[in-house]
Amino acid sequence: MTTQTIEDLIASHPFFIALGAEFTRFVAGCAKNRYAEKGEYLAHEGDEAAALFLVRRGKVSIETNIPGRGGVMVETLGAGDMSGWSWLFPPHKWTFDIKALEGTSFVELNGKCLREKCEGDPRLGYEVAKRLAGMMVDRLRSTRLRLLDLYGDHSA
Repeated sequence: MTTQTIEDLIASHPFFIALGAEFTRFVAGCAKNRYAEKGEYLAHEGDEAAALFLVRRGKVSIETNIPGRGGVMVETLGAGDMSGWSWLFPPHKWTFDIKALEGTSFVELNGKCLREKCEGDPRLGYEVAKRLAGMMVDRLRSTRLRLLDLYGDHSA
C-alpha cells in the first residue's frame, strides 16, 4: 500500500483535478488531511469562514438554523464534493453549519492561505474562481429543483 501525499489527495479530488502539478504543489502548503467523527461540526454559521473542505470519504450535511425549528438540512455532500466558499468573500463568515453525518475524511485548505495564493497568482485565482462559480451554479440549480418539488403544483 502506497501512502498518498497531500498533493496526491488534492490532485485526485474533482475540484482540483486537471489543475496541474504546479498549482497542486502550490496549494498543498495550505492543506491538511483531516477526519471528522459522526456528529462533529466542521463549521458553524456566523463563525469566521476559514477553510475549503474537499470531501474524500463519508458524508456531511449543510444545515441552517431556522428559529423555532432548529437546524434544518439544506444539502448532503459526499466523496468528491467540496464545501465552503465563504472564505473567499468578505466578510468571511460561514452562512451555514457543516456537520459530519458519518465518519468523514477530507482535505481542509486554509482559506486565508488559499486566498493569498489566489491573489498572488491570477491564473490560480481564476481557476479556483471558475470552479467555485461552477459549483455554486450547480448548488443553486439543485436548490431550485428541490424548491419546485416542495412547493410545485402536485395536483396535476
